[in-house]
Amino acid sequence: MIETLQWSTLAICALVAAARIPSTLRGENRSLFGIFALMTLAILLSIQGPYLAIDRALGGINVANLVLRFVIFGAIFFMGIRISKGFGAEDAYKLITGRPGIVVLAAISACMLALFFMMDTNGSSAGLTGVVGTDPWNSAMLEYYGAAGRAYPAYVTLALLPAMVRAVASRLPALVRVAAGLLGFGAVATGLTLLFPLIPPSLGHIEFIINYTAVLCFVVGLALIWVAKVVNGRIAAARRKSTGK
Repeated sequence: MIETLQWSTLAICALVAAARIPSTLRGENRSLFGIFALMTLAILLSIQGPYLAIDRALGGINVANLVLRFVIFGAIFFMGIRISKGFGAEDAYKLITGRPGIVVLAAISACMLALFFMMDTNGSSAGLTGVVGTDPWNSAMLEYYGAAGRAYPAYVTLALLPAMVRAVASRLPALVRVAAGLLGFGAVATGLTLLFPLIPPSLGHIEFIINYTAVLCFVVGLALIWVAKVVNGRIAAARRKSTGK
């Protein structure tokens, strides 16, 4: 089930990214293509087979996991900018790009790097599940490392959540409100990742479901905003044509 969810999510992300290529080549909304491309890469690096191949090429010490974390940070950062600007959420934009957001990003990144190099990360293992061992120190560092990796995406998406709630309750076009609802749901799912330490190992599959649900909500939500823009543009063009303007 988990593997099917992973590959399905990868396929959806890749297809949406590919659909953006023509517009990107015309210089339209290049940031949107960048977000989809980063999300696609993040999903690829989270799947066992591709992860092992890439990490072994990088030395087999799970550097690919560190790369994955920063790819996610980049995707979330640019997505936060895109969404906050698109919905006129000045408060969220300041929280993400202003001093608070930069301080949070720098602090979390520094902690994550320090924790990574304090662990024994030998032996490629997707999700670092194979490097825990029986060493209490390594186990604790891995827990903190995972928490740091989840903290920044949660910060950005929860900063966006109020704007998504306002958009759903507004009189914006239906497609945009649906998109806002999906983005808001993705934000909630990302926030729930902060509770992962409370989930018992026997229910570990729930973490995968929450993570990939969030990704799918973000990808589909952003894609719907793009579709809504295209549809509204065509409607406006048709109206101008019908009125002879």
